[in-house]
Amino acid sequence: MRVPDPSLLLLIPAYNEERRIEPVLRDYACFFQEQYHGKFQIVVVLNGCTDNTLGVVQRVAKEFSSVSYLNFPGRIGKGGALIEGLKLAPFADLIGYTDADGATPPPAFLELVRHTGEADCVIGSRWLPGAVIHQSQAGNRRFASRTFHLIVQLLFWLNIRDTQCGAKVMKRRAVEKIHPYLRIADMAFDINLLVALKRGGFRILEVPTEWTDQSGSKVVLGQTSLTMFLSAVRVRLIYWPWLYKLLRPLRPLEGWIYKSLQAPQPLSESQVQSPKSDVP
Repeated sequence: MRVPDPSLLLLIPAYNEERRIEPVLRDYACFFQEQYHGKFQIVVVLNGCTDNTLGVVQRVAKEFSSVSYLNFPGRIGKGGALIEGLKLAPFADLIGYTDADGATPPPAFLELVRHTGEADCVIGSRWLPGAVIHQSQAGNRRFASRTFHLIVQLLFWLNIRDTQCGAKVMKRRAVEKIHPYLRIADMAFDINLLVALKRGGFRILEVPTEWTDQSGSKVVLGQTSLTMFLSAVRVRLIYWPWLYKLLRPLRPLEGWIYKSLQAPQPLSESQVQSPKSDVP
């Protein structure tokens, strides 16, 4: 008798993805229905969408019982969407996330899941030997990515080659322990997550992945890079409590900078919204 696979919850944060998300949802739902022998659920976390992403997700959800959603009308950022989605951790053995553009195909994500017996968190890497890159990032984005990686290494010494690949899967106990420490709402969320995991004593395993750079990115290079740098520094300061407390008078300035960059500010408990959901 075959032992069932662990229950798996896959989060997909989405902001104005009506043109790209439908084939991604269908591919994941069909693939895992055929290849995964455990309970599998996709939860799309919509973050302030102004297009018809919700309608597209609802249409696919009518065909696939494994697809559901959380809808946040306000802009809470990719990180904010994942922070909210990870609150569903008690309902699955494994909780992962991937991007709405389909850069990571379903077989590559399943490969991460297969390695969860070796670590508490398994992350895809585009920079390890063995990674299959079908379409690389443009040169300026690749330069910005590697520069940010160097800054993160200097700040935290994570010794992780690719912190920003949008494909990660974790065990439930790890998510539940670190969730109170997740507060970065922008695209530097991954740094917040990985630092919290490392400081929590959890093992992180990096696995070479398959990846394709997709057109239609929401990233505005200069603006996004500056926001992520600011958030990485904020995470570093959180773990220097004496300095963090000393710099408290600068919080209004920090808020003004995030607002000027049109970026979601780090979250506090009082800022967490209640979503409209279709999660069984």
